[in-house]
Amino acid sequence: MSVTPSSALPTDDVAAIDQLRGTYAKLAAELSKVIVGQNQVIEQLCICLFARGHALLMGVPGLAKTLLISKLAETMSLSFSRIQFTPDLMPMDITGTDILQELPGGKRQFEFAKGPVFASIVLADEINRAPAKTQAAMLEAMQEHRVTVAGRTYTLDAPFFVLATQNPIEQEGTYPLPEAQLDRFMFMIGVDYPSRDEEIAIARSTTGMKLATLEHVLDGSKVLAYQDLVRRVPVPDHIYSYAVDLVRKTRPASTDAPDWLKPLVGWGAGPRAVQYLILGAKARAALYGSYMVRMEDVTAVAEPVLRHRLMTTFTAQSEGVDSIAVTRRLMDDLRKAG
Repeated sequence: MSVTPSSALPTDDVAAIDQLRGTYAKLAAELSKVIVGQNQVIEQLCICLFARGHALLMGVPGLAKTLLISKLAETMSLSFSRIQFTPDLMPMDITGTDILQELPGGKRQFEFAKGPVFASIVLADEINRAPAKTQAAMLEAMQEHRVTVAGRTYTLDAPFFVLATQNPIEQEGTYPLPEAQLDRFMFMIGVDYPSRDEEIAIARSTTGMKLATLEHVLDGSKVLAYQDLVRRVPVPDHIYSYAVDLVRKTRPASTDAPDWLKPLVGWGAGPRAVQYLILGAKARAALYGSYMVRMEDVTAVAEPVLRHRLMTTFTAQSEGVDSIAVTRRLMDDLRKAG
């Protein structure tokens, strides 16, 4: 749905948003050649990418998470690397290391060999299987867009997007991600089982000779331009107020929190949640051809933003209440309050 251009948005930006809407439609159409269903997952991944955020995918094995990300990189002509996180993975296995090289004349010197984190789209598969020091190396790359090796700092090329996965079933031999690292992920995206019709289509498309070849829809420079464009999308004052009110209500110690929430949530969301609600809403608005952020854009990104930022209590878990249910009830309360 498109809306009337805002006077706060320059004519060139209006045209660019129209172009981005068309580009997103082409990108989704290309991915549909090899990915059956998962439209919401694709939308949320693109929101993260164009908002310069990182995403954490939660889903059981076999749901085409790796295929989706590799094909997303292919449609965008971006470099892609996959890191399989294991308990013996070391920071240098991610960042790279100095290698002694032979030079003419018998001399030797160390040269830096880049690790797999030096790619535009990095899939960190089962990130919670790696020990803390390895997770810390990935955290620096995600937050600072750089890595430090042997006292020297190397800047990662832009665009840079980390997609991490966690298996919600198998927890043995894992190292739970600390809250500080979870907070660095813009979205936690749930990847669910396909429907019956989708599963039939998957069986037909994946048991043939080969997968379809995808066309390149845009390149790295265009992604960077669209990321800048998203930052310029106007946000009405009432949207800022809604985002702040929603996040403040998630904090059980706050006077803004409703009484029903306090026994269910042990720890609420921080200010970064507000930032990601706004950025996510901006990106979604642009993807759908809107020239300013609407309320529906904020509510659409609220669940993936808050899902991993609300720490529910044992009481909530015993009653079958998770962070998604809490978020939905809070949004319903705000809607009724008008």
